[in-house]
Amino acid sequence: MADAEKHIGRRIAEAQHGASMDDLFRLHAGWLRTFLLRRLRAQPADVEDIVQDTDARAARQPATAIVHPKAFLSRTATNIFRDAKCRESVRVRHRNSVAPAGEGAEPVPPGLLEQEAALELERLIMAMPDGYRDVFALSRFRHMTNAEIAAHLDISVKTVEWRMGKALAFCASRLRD
Repeated sequence: MADAEKHIGRRIAEAQHGASMDDLFRLHAGWLRTFLLRRLRAQPADVEDIVQDTDARAARQPATAIVHPKAFLSRTATNIFRDAKCRESVRVRHRNSVAPAGEGAEPVPPGLLEQEAALELERLIMAMPDGYRDVFALSRFRHMTNAEIAAHLDISVKTVEWRMGKALAFCASRLRD
């Protein structure tokens, strides 16, 4: 068994000497998948995503700069795995802080809060008086400057500023309710 490991180690070292980063990655991709499944206990569905992200990050590095490919790949994959777990933790905490609390409360599916927020924003904008709504929509959704809005609506810049202030105050008062 030791001879086989030495032979494989020699083949890897020879391949690394003149190999491109793609070659090195292909050589170690199977090992990386096993590492993720066994060592990090990543979900099988997540493993391929992590492997692809690791490949993308590794492709940015020159192959000659990497002395220990397995160490580089495992560290990179571990960082990607931890970043994903951290992001998921933040999402769950946010979902739990916004979701209705209490016994028997249904868990909120991902994306539902965003849909509800978009619907609430639409209702809020539609409830604004017409003059405020026009200025607000042109500013926030068409990214027009106050001067462009004034020219488009044939009103003064000062009126645009006043209406925008009123539109924002309207939004703030409705969101407080």
